Amino acid sequence: MLRNLFHRKTDNLQEKQEIEVAEPTVELPQSEETSNEEGTWFARLKAGLSKTRNNILGQISGLLRVGRTIDEELLEEIEEILIQADVGVNTTLALMDNVREVVRERGLNDASELADILKQEILTVLGEDARLSVPEGQLYTILVLGINGAGKTTTIGKLAHRFRSEGKRVLVAAGDTFRAAAADQLAIWCDRAGVELIRGSEGADPASVVFDAMEAAKSRQVDLLIVDTAGRLHTKKPLMDELSKIGRVMGRASSEAPHEVLLVLDGTAGQNAIMQAKVFNEAVPITGVAVTKLDGTAKGGIVIAVKQEIGAPVRLIGIGEKLDDLRDFVGHDFVEALFEREQSSDN
Repeated sequence: MLRNLFHRKTDNLQEKQEIEVAEPTVELPQSEETSNEEGTWFARLKAGLSKTRNNILGQISGLLRVGRTIDEELLEEIEEILIQADVGVNTTLALMDNVREVVRERGLNDASELADILKQEILTVLGEDARLSVPEGQLYTILVLGINGAGKTTTIGKLAHRFRSEGKRVLVAAGDTFRAAAADQLAIWCDRAGVELIRGSEGADPASVVFDAMEAAKSRQVDLLIVDTAGRLHTKKPLMDELSKIGRVMGRASSEAPHEVLLVLDGTAGQNAIMQAKVFNEAVPITGVAVTKLDGTAKGGIVIAVKQEIGAPVRLIGIGEKLDDLRDFVGHDFVEALFEREQSSDN
């Protein structure tokens, strides 16, 4: 059953000659409301993951009833649920191989004992937390990649707000000069965040705009420069060449730049997001991933697959439109929010 599912998934991916591109929407700040209470954030994270939690936990919990014996049929049913939640074939097989090993080592028989093992093995796949931070005493640069519609502009605006709130001097470069109104949308977010935007004319050479921004950042003793890039037609070599060129220009302007290459993935894109990541990674090696729109999908299992499939950690997740609804990814919180059951209204 699982192997047939694997072949169906693989065939579907191979048939895609181009990665699907969502039409861009106007990304505008929805609210300045923020909350610094971690308990409130966990509640929002749990609510944001409700569709994925119901999709994964709702099905798995029905299988892990007390008294059911752990056997190969049960394990394959769990595998299929994880794959359908877009954890991915490769990641699911690796994860479940680890689960089988633990079951054998501990001599487990009761299916109800599998929930905690699944949680621990998911944490193992996610690896150590890799939070995004800006060091003191030097210009730090973040090059942001992603297709149009993935939430790239929103992510940049929220990052600018976050680091300015931490006392950093932040500058943003509008490196997407191909899309009409791209810089205008970014300007709205920068204005909301209270940071300056370096932009060129529409159709200008993106690398030239980025070079000017690098020079401005150095002369103004900026702590953080965030660089936006184009995201349309990402399967076309000219755009990939342009992204590579921007990376080289940044490296020539400042040693070790870009320090962070952050890929923004739309959580609703599922396995297609992994395909996107692999294409971008060929142009500029990705060092971190931000997964957005997790509150809009039942297939948030993509977060679990990212590191194994791409080789770069999830650094940030987004579960809403508020300025602080983009947070550092904490694996333990993610897994707990994913598996925590809803409290009964009678309690």
